[in-house]
Amino acid sequence: MPPKITVMLVDDHAVVRAGYRLLLSQTDRIEVIGEAARGEEACQHYWERKSDVIVMDLSLPGIGGLTAIRRILGRDPNARILVFSIHDELVYVTRALEAGARGYITKSSAPETLVEAVLKIADGETYVEPTIAQKFLLQTVAGANAAAVNQLSAREFDVFCLLARGYTTREIADELRLGYKTVANYSTLIKSKLNVKTTVEIARIAYDLGLVKTA
Repeated sequence: MPPKITVMLVDDHAVVRAGYRLLLSQTDRIEVIGEAARGEEACQHYWERKSDVIVMDLSLPGIGGLTAIRRILGRDPNARILVFSIHDELVYVTRALEAGARGYITKSSAPETLVEAVLKIADGETYVEPTIAQKFLLQTVAGANAAAVNQLSAREFDVFCLLARGYTTREIADELRLGYKTVANYSTLIKSKLNVKTTVEIARIAYDLGLVKTA
């Protein structure tokens, strides 16, 4: 059998650590070899006896989880740290990953998620909880769409908003007092700049940016 994956648990609540330990102990491949309640303690324990994976909370007394992550990686760039936090806001996820964490899951995730994340990170992969990964994807798409929409001229933006609201080319021409062909040309230019082909895609971009609301 392959050697067991060793894990250190870092959380300031003893009962929470006990729950983690019980959960992870049910998997034959994992062995918990240490615990810490503070960031400083986590650093010291890791330097004394390196574990394959560190399961780290962010809300810790003392130096805190983010600083602990940076300190550990500062001395051992190969350390594999999984953040297990109550926070699901992307700002926390981004800061943790930028600090060098290999993964991020929340305490509201299913119990088996912790096991899966530990196994993947121990195998050299990264792991971000699927719901958080989806938020990242949507944020990235929204950011790209916002940049593209910002490139539209003032009149193109007017036409874009009306197209997103379901107006036809004729209705937009009447609304903006423009010629039909002029609006048709604007529509073609807008689709080209946004790299879309249909008004349905235009409506989706506008919705994602909060420019229109569904009924």
